[in-house]
Amino acid sequence: MNKFNITDNHYWQNVFSRMALIVISVVIMVWFMPRATGPQYRYDIGKPWMYSSLIAKFDFPIYKTDEAVKKEQDSIRKIFEPYYNYDTEVEKRITARFLNDFKAGIPGLQGNYTAIIADRLHRLYQTGIMKTQDFSEIVKDSSNMVRVVNGKNASSVQIGCFYSMIGAYEKLFQDEKLAPHKQILQRCNLNEYIEPNLIYDRERSETELNDLLGSVPLASGMVLTGQKIIDRGEIVDEYTFRVLSSFERETQRRNSTVNTITSTIVGQVIFVTIIIVLFTLYLGLYRKDYFDKPRSIAMLYVLITIFPILVSLMIENNIMNVYVLPFAIVPIFIRVFMDSRTAFVSHTIMILLCAAVVRYQYEFILVQLTAGIVAIYSLRELSQRAQLFRTVLLITLSGCAVYCALQLMQDKSFDDMDNSLYKYIIVNGVLLLFAYPLMLVIEKMFGFTSNVTLIELSNTSKDLLRALSEVAPGTFQHSIMVSNLAAEIANKIGAKAQLVRTGALYHDIGKMKEPAFFTENQVGVNPLNNLPREEAAQIVISHVTEGLKLAEKYNLPKTIKDFITTHHGNGKTKFFYISYKNEHPDEPINEALFTYPGSNPFTREQAILMMADTIEAASRSLPEYTPESISALVNKLIDQQVAEGFFEYCPITFHDIAIAKQVLIERLKAIYHTRISYPELKKN
Repeated sequence: MNKFNITDNHYWQNVFSRMALIVISVVIMVWFMPRATGPQYRYDIGKPWMYSSLIAKFDFPIYKTDEAVKKEQDSIRKIFEPYYNYDTEVEKRITARFLNDFKAGIPGLQGNYTAIIADRLHRLYQTGIMKTQDFSEIVKDSSNMVRVVNGKNASSVQIGCFYSMIGAYEKLFQDEKLAPHKQILQRCNLNEYIEPNLIYDRERSETELNDLLGSVPLASGMVLTGQKIIDRGEIVDEYTFRVLSSFERETQRRNSTVNTITSTIVGQVIFVTIIIVLFTLYLGLYRKDYFDKPRSIAMLYVLITIFPILVSLMIENNIMNVYVLPFAIVPIFIRVFMDSRTAFVSHTIMILLCAAVVRYQYEFILVQLTAGIVAIYSLRELSQRAQLFRTVLLITLSGCAVYCALQLMQDKSFDDMDNSLYKYIIVNGVLLLFAYPLMLVIEKMFGFTSNVTLIELSNTSKDLLRALSEVAPGTFQHSIMVSNLAAEIANKIGAKAQLVRTGALYHDIGKMKEPAFFTENQVGVNPLNNLPREEAAQIVISHVTEGLKLAEKYNLPKTIKDFITTHHGNGKTKFFYISYKNEHPDEPINEALFTYPGSNPFTREQAILMMADTIEAASRSLPEYTPESISALVNKLIDQQVAEGFFEYCPITFHDIAIAKQVLIERLKAIYHTRISYPELKKN
């Protein structure tokens, strides 16, 4: 009863957790989706109207294009007259300071040059002096006018009538009375007595300019209720394009009410929920091994959720073009860590969710689906960087080719094609190259192990494997043999060959603790013969726990640790167990002392390793190597493993086991075949 209660609780816990995952995914995606209201049509200048006749349901203005409004505003800015305040106090203050500084006359000059210079300064200030920076900005066109405010009066004056500070200083020395004494006067630092008396009135100028810019009408013309806008098959010209854009804009403005926005959200929730539920059903029905693993399902939902969010943010904030996003990175990751079918379904689901946000769904879906399919087909197994470069190149070329084909299907010639999208597709390809470093992030975040990592781990020059070859050379050679056998079996039955190869290399690393107690490392003497059976069994069993300790120390992935745990399952050390029973037939036995602490295999790769490990070790004890003896050994041991239930919770079939037997028999026959004795040369 308790067992059934625990099972039921686990079942309902899984159900509620998956439902929560669906709800969270739907809420997050709908939250970021833009709230576009009203009908959305697809139309372009020079193309026929593909929908039914469109009649105006209300009066609305025909809005000008942004370019037209900007052009009118630029014209206003060009003729606008900024305001400058004429400050009379500047001349009084500067003239008084000059007369006080040179009341004794100009050094080196005879005559009343002080009065002459004061008069010339008066003329300059009466004309008007600006800051050099302000003058330079508006003097480019000498016909530009400014509004000079003197008291309560404001008058328009050409900019050419004023001086900049530098121009006023130069004008001073152009005077016929002062020019002959320029060198003497330059030592008087007369530039210190030239300051701007035309001060820019920023607040008044900006207020006036904004009023003028605001007076630019945003619309030109009206469409009345009942007026036909366009009929099916009519060509969309520039005027009709503006009318259609104005109609959509006004429709969205009128529909931006609480009720309309609510209905939009409801529609988005229904659509996203249907798509996510279909994806969840696929996992539950056809990929239950992923569906039951929290890390696997978390990665899948994160990957199909993040891109619709990015697309929504880009469209809502008008950031670049959605085609720059590397959508194909999702099927790449799922193909590398899972399988092709799940990669295709996940990519399709993600593209459909993104298409609910973009405007040109047909074009977007075709381009991105093609890119995803090419990614899946071209990257069956990632083991080298060059494979990713080739995949990215194929994805980019296929995206460009599909987009070009779609335009040709719309009766466009090569000269009339829109080439703006190609640069975004190329940027997309460049961003796809980041899949390689991001793969490490996915591995660490969700606990997966890619083939790239497995290949790196299987390098026998790595620290742990090199230490194994030095400390326990017999165990190392045994591991190499097992890895080759297991990889060949995996290739034959369609399992993950690289995974089982790497797992086989590490499955016996625990024997490094006491290598001399294991037969493959012994030379003649077996120290276990002098120990009690229980103690000897514990030493042999300890290589599993010691192996896990080393795996933790060297940060090996969980998938590799699972091979260490399961390669003996929860079986017994039969030699010591049977020997102890024979020696103590009437005594009760503590079977835990002779039982390995691991769990039975739960993947096909782990089952393959158990079979290959057992057969390779046992084959060394055969008295003679004949096809009959090898076949008998393989069939006996593997049938015994099946009978003892080692593969009960493992998704391996009898057909797979039969193929494994055949591979092991053929390989062992090739390894242990009898060589022909060479004859000796007879002596005369």
